[in-house]
Amino acid sequence: MSSGVVARRGKARRIPIHRTLPRFITNPYAVLDEVGREAGGEVVRLNLGLFRPYLLTHPDHVQRVLRDNADNYIRGGRFWRPLRHLFGDGILGEDGSGWEHSRKTLQPSFTRKYVDSLLDRIGDAVRAGVAELDGPARSGTPLDVGEEMRRIVSRTAVEVLFADKISAVDARRVVDAVDTIGTSVVLRMSLGVTAKSIPVPGDRAYWRAVRTVEEVVVPLVRQAQRGPAEGTDIIALLSRARGADGRELTDAQVRDDIVAMFVTANETTTVVLTWLWPVLEANPDVARQVHEEVDRVVGGRPIGQSEVADLRYTQAVLDELLRLYPAAWVFPRLVRRADVVGGIPIKGGSTVFVSPFVTHKLKEFWERPAEFDPERFLASRRARLHRYAYFPFGGGPHQCVGRHFFQLKALVIVATILSRYRPALDGGGIPRPAVAASLRPGRRIEMTLSPVERRLAA
Repeated sequence: MSSGVVARRGKARRIPIHRTLPRFITNPYAVLDEVGREAGGEVVRLNLGLFRPYLLTHPDHVQRVLRDNADNYIRGGRFWRPLRHLFGDGILGEDGSGWEHSRKTLQPSFTRKYVDSLLDRIGDAVRAGVAELDGPARSGTPLDVGEEMRRIVSRTAVEVLFADKISAVDARRVVDAVDTIGTSVVLRMSLGVTAKSIPVPGDRAYWRAVRTVEEVVVPLVRQAQRGPAEGTDIIALLSRARGADGRELTDAQVRDDIVAMFVTANETTTVVLTWLWPVLEANPDVARQVHEEVDRVVGGRPIGQSEVADLRYTQAVLDELLRLYPAAWVFPRLVRRADVVGGIPIKGGSTVFVSPFVTHKLKEFWERPAEFDPERFLASRRARLHRYAYFPFGGGPHQCVGRHFFQLKALVIVATILSRYRPALDGGGIPRPAVAASLRPGRRIEMTLSPVERRLAA
């Protein structure tokens, strides 16, 4: 397959300000997608006024930034500093010794082997959460898709990763606060405003949400640090952990990683599963194959390892969903030292964007890129993909530690829902994305559920 890259002899293509700045604030997805398609893999420099980031879309270039020369492309600068009040120095914060220690501490809890061992607990939590849909399904009451996905995902994360040490009420407060932060902080990030003294629309909501996170998590940390560090949950793990100096972690270190893990365990799964239902409604042949596979493999049984292995088409649907609707739609990186990418000099101190939302749709690497086609992720076709043509969870040292947990949890949730119900949506079609830190639907999505037994009996 042709790379589509044309070298420009040491000069990045420049996109003028009138094509970028006004729309970037209101619809950054459209700007990046349009520019990426036109560039066809070339290095592009966007003119956003005083801020002029490079957009790198070719998989070879993405690989250089995220893996091959990752030490030179760090999480830091104007896009990360506004989130420092939420994530601190933990695993989702700026690069540094705090991030490195957090990753070493948390990585063992998210290996594929360990996550697979949690399947029974994940299944129990999911079934309990999905069972609450029985009443609305029987009465035909319309459901808010985003709200229900958030509830089921949060319940599963709290029970499996946090061993119920966060109450359902407090978990909901944190989830709602993070949801607010994801929309209220985006203008500050887009404009590159890092000083707290400079007011930006959305600030009040942002600071209220940060205070809510503090009110829930800080007492939890103090209680955990005082009590016995028993159990296999994330809070117990952090309470037992030791820093590089051999001492217990500080309250701030534990707090930062608890918040990061709560976000990691909830946000991506909630966002992706909210997109799933309108996408299935718009692709009835895909929906039919998913329903048939779930009926055949799962039926009404609990989901075990053999069922997970046999839900191949359903997993491919989730993979394709992450191709078109990656929750993490852009990865900004600060360039430490000057570099050359694709023959183009990249200035030290500048910012580069790598965007799954753009690279995942480059026609140079994807056949019919705008079409929803899960079969492209079945084994025979997936093997032909460039490693960095598809990177919904990032790559290199910053690849998301929770990716295996997402894949298993999302698959179990989808299969459990479809083993009990058939959804019908409000007919609004696939929504446009909202302007937010993660790729969320831009409007409320409603659906009604019909119990599978009633449909089969009819």
